[in-house]
Amino acid sequence: MKDRYLEVTFRKGKAMAAYLYLPRNPGEKSRRTEKTEAGMLIDYGDANRPIGIEITAPRQVSLEAINHVLVRLGFYPLGEEEIAPLLAA
Repeated sequence: MKDRYLEVTFRKGKAMAAYLYLPRNPGEKSRRTEKTEAGMLIDYGDANRPIGIEITAPRQVSLEAINHVLVRLGFYPLGEEEIAPLLAA
């Protein structure tokens, strides 16, 4: 997968969890997980490369917090349009 994308899980119209998929090799799986800022976990794949960010508390996580993690990992920050489904819920 070349591009990142956000997947949001809803229950009764409210966001319960979300996962931001980061670029990864086809079939690459998580090898370890690291806790980061409140409400987020980072999954690392082969060669200790970040492959995704699990957002466990969507209503408590801000765009700024997600972007802080992305920049720390060496990725471009998200634009509001990329995270709109999560923020709208």
